[in-house]
Amino acid sequence: MKKTRTQSARTAPVAASSADNNDDVSERIRATLAAAIGEGALKPGTKILEEAIAEHFGVSRTVVRGALGVLESDHLLERKRNRGTFVAEPGIEQARNLFEARRKIEALLLELVVERATTEQLEALEKLADEEEHIHHHGDEKSKTVLSGKFHIVLAEIAGNPVLTEMLAKIVARLSLVMSLYEEDHKDDCGADHHRMIVAAIKEKDLTKAQQLMDSHLADIEGRVRLTEGHGDRHTFLSVLENFS
Repeated sequence: MKKTRTQSARTAPVAASSADNNDDVSERIRATLAAAIGEGALKPGTKILEEAIAEHFGVSRTVVRGALGVLESDHLLERKRNRGTFVAEPGIEQARNLFEARRKIEALLLELVVERATTEQLEALEKLADEEEHIHHHGDEKSKTVLSGKFHIVLAEIAGNPVLTEMLAKIVARLSLVMSLYEEDHKDDCGADHHRMIVAAIKEKDLTKAQQLMDSHLADIEGRVRLTEGHGDRHTFLSVLENFS
């Protein structure tokens, strides 16, 4: 009996280490897929191949499903009975709700930023806007999309409320699916000018102006999508034609 207990004590740390490793890999899988979805590499409706992911990361499909479960709870993936897991395809009403929620949260975050932002933080934001402008002229579409979203997340972090920052990050991620499905008017504009004006208003401690500029900026983004029945299906179908022709 003593031998069994000793063996159990010796094997327990190994089991714990294995579990920790699985958790680390699961997080890597989640982060990898989330980034691919956010940057448009995995389009709405794309089937997630569990076996390929398990083979690539060298883990069991159980570990993969754990990562997929987190992405499902974040509404980036959706499981369809007897068919598998797919990149989510937000409906029109859901898209409108996401846009509305983003407007409200960004307005609230600006209140906190105006109160709390340091000179150094605002200078960093200005540099980010400058980098956006450079990428706009010399970078690819992927770089533009990533950097534009980064500005809003950094702005949220300056507000100093991790809960609101997390909420905004998840909304922005879900809106990347909306843009992929419904965007019709893709302007050749990275938003650097808008961002720079918002930072200037924050520096002036002019909350009303900053919120008005942000609202106008977000309205510009919303204006690029066409939320009508069937448009998302048409967009997806055209993407397939482009890929295979």
